[in-house]
Parts: sequence; structure tokens; C-alpha cells
Amino acid sequence: MATIPAARRRTLLAAALIVGVAFFVVGCGDGGATAADGAKGAGVSITVSAASDLALALDELGPLFTSETGVRVVVNLGSSGQLAQQIEQGAPVQVFFSANRGYVDELVEKGIVQEGDTALYGVGRVTLWTRANGPLRIGSVEDLTDPAVKRIAIANPDHAPYGKAAREALESAGLWEQLQPKIVLAENVLQALQFADSGNADVAFVARSLSVQGEGRWTLVPADLHKPIEQTLAVIASAPQAEWGRRFAEFVNGPAGRPVLDRYGFELP
Repeated sequence: MATIPAARRRTLLAAALIVGVAFFVVGCGDGGATAADGAKGAGVSITVSAASDLALALDELGPLFTSETGVRVVVNLGSSGQLAQQIEQGAPVQVFFSANRGYVDELVEKGIVQEGDTALYGVGRVTLWTRANGPLRIGSVEDLTDPAVKRIAIANPDHAPYGKAAREALESAGLWEQLQPKIVLAENVLQALQFADSGNADVAFVARSLSVQGEGRWTLVPADLHKPIEQTLAVIASAPQAEWGRRFAEFVNGPAGRPVLDRYGFELP
């Protein structure tokens, strides 16, 4: 089973803290591509805009795709709402991995994405995350009322699906108003994790996909406290190299990519 080295994780987290949106390249060089496929994809690169909860999964999936095709994958991480806005404004993106269905549906309604070019790739889960070497033991959202919890990081619910789910969970538990003074907003869920990891927050609402291979303590937030996080991808058919984008989407959601997605908790219904 492949794992993301701790140094690589910290690099991605640091990028999220510095700019709120992280760019990284996976699958550099020929990646061991076969002679047949590698020749076809040699010199080609595609840009994938992805919700930041996919950071670690794509760090594995990109090199696997390059190994098969020779195509380099450039990943643009951020909150789904901000990434959708970039695509609306003409950003040269081949594939969009949104953390919810809503932003993809909006692109379909605006004619930027065709209905047949979308697919569900997993249902996300929210976790409560704390540092492994910290004193806190958080087992439920109710534990956030503990006076020892001073700052709670969540992704901005205005444009980040995981932040929206966190707010819904606190509202369902009747705690949103009470905990408002403790809330620290991050640009995306990866940055929320960084706030907690660096000590700038005591606990963070993050994604299971960012928790399973991390070094902290975490517990799942009950799924019935928020609406389902239906993570949905879209191929931008009008973009250059759209066919390679389509191949990458099929690869990620196919027999080669699904074991990686499953391992990070992106389960299909």
C-alpha cells in the first residue's frame, strides 16, 4: 500500500497556508510510460482543478496515469467554489474535481460542461482532527464546547463544501451560534487542516481523505448531521487536450484509480 511521505504532506499543507490555492505537478518525466502509450502522450500536460481534499489522492493518481500514458498532470488545488469560478472565467482546465455536485451542476446549467461529461467519484466524510501530540481528545461535535477548545478551523462555507458541511453539522447539533466566537475560517479544507497542524487552531473540521494517512487524531462526524457530500467530476470538453482530460477522469474512476480513491475514503454509494 502506497503512502504519502510526511515531507510531501507538509509541502502541500504549507502551500495551502501561503496562497490558499496550491499548484503541484505529478507524473514528471516519462514516469515509466509504455512505449505505445508514452509516445502518444509524450510532451502533453493537462491541468486538473481539484477540491483540496483530493491533494494526497492525486499525489498518487497522477504518477500512475503518467506511467500509463506519458501525460504530465498539473494539479490546481482550492475550494470548489473558487475553482468553478476560475473555470467560468476561462481557466485552461481539462478536468474539474468538485467536492460537491452543486458546482458541477451550475457549470452544466451555464453550458460550460455537458451533462454526459460528469460523474460521481465518491461520497466524502467530515472528520474532527487534532494534533497527535496535543492534550485534546475530541470524540464528538459536542466536545467542541469544552473551554479548552479555543479555536476551531473550518473551510469557508461560502465556497467550500466541507466548510458548508461543517456548518450544517454544528447547526444540526444546535451549536453553531454558541461556537461562533471560536470559529477560524480557512480558504479550503486543506488550509483548515494546516491551521490545526501548525497550532493556529486547536481542532479542525477536515476531510477523511486528508485524515487517513495523517499524523493526527481524528473522528468521523456523523453523516446524518449534514447533507451528503457528493463529490463530482467534470470534463471540460472545450478545453485543449480535452480527450486526455477525459482519459484521466476515466482512469481515476476506473479499475486503476478506484482502489486509491477507496483507500482515501471516497466511497461510491
